[in-house]
Amino acid sequence: MINWTAIYVMWLREMKRYTRAKSRVFGSLGMPIFFMAFLGLGFNRMAVPGVSGGTNYIHFLVPGIIGMTLLFSSTMQGLSVLWDREFGFLKEIMVAPVSRFSLVLGRIAGGITTALIQSMILLVLSLFMGFRVAGAGSFLLALVFMLLIGFTFIGLGLIFASKMKDMQGFSIVMNFIVFPLFFLSGALYPLGNLPIYVRVLSYADPLTFGIDGLRGSLINVSTFPIGVDAAVMAGFSLIMVFLGAYFFERTESA
Repeated sequence: MINWTAIYVMWLREMKRYTRAKSRVFGSLGMPIFFMAFLGLGFNRMAVPGVSGGTNYIHFLVPGIIGMTLLFSSTMQGLSVLWDREFGFLKEIMVAPVSRFSLVLGRIAGGITTALIQSMILLVLSLFMGFRVAGAGSFLLALVFMLLIGFTFIGLGLIFASKMKDMQGFSIVMNFIVFPLFFLSGALYPLGNLPIYVRVLSYADPLTFGIDGLRGSLINVSTFPIGVDAAVMAGFSLIMVFLGAYFFERTESA
């Protein structure tokens, strides 16, 4: 049975932790802003192979950077599970008279909210660099893809956090997973420029469809039909959230 009070408390705790850690807020935005500033503005006047002639590189890049931010922020949500285990908070909530599924939903709600806040800040900043959203409807559709990307990789982070007990080890393992997912997604370059055998791996990467959906919704340029992107991401998000909840419910608190 879902306990909405537990979900709200877990969400509120994540929000307080996020807003009180000013270094975390600015640090999480540093790398995406540098990518947009140096790559976007640096290559904006150059013809990029594989990018349609009417699309500036900054327009191509911004959806990819937003997807990157969602990827890193969402997967690192698993680190809070290890942090809570380290300091005993996980043991306390595990013995509370609420379902573990409600605790999972609260963590996911907190993680998705912080990821969306970071993405919205980047989207606003990109407007000062020349990026333009196709319209209000496009923004709402992009918001759906942001949610799907967030759900997918929060679930992935929870899976690994539930099976690990070392915070340093978690960061190292996640880097081995996150960076290949990022570079295979086509966030920085068109997938058509990749060799065919690498492109096949890209099609197995859920972030590929998430970023393609963001581009399709924000600038009306995409490799796949936007309905295909949405269907693939919806499937991945359901699977990853289910697996994340399953493993978290069976994790050891100490």
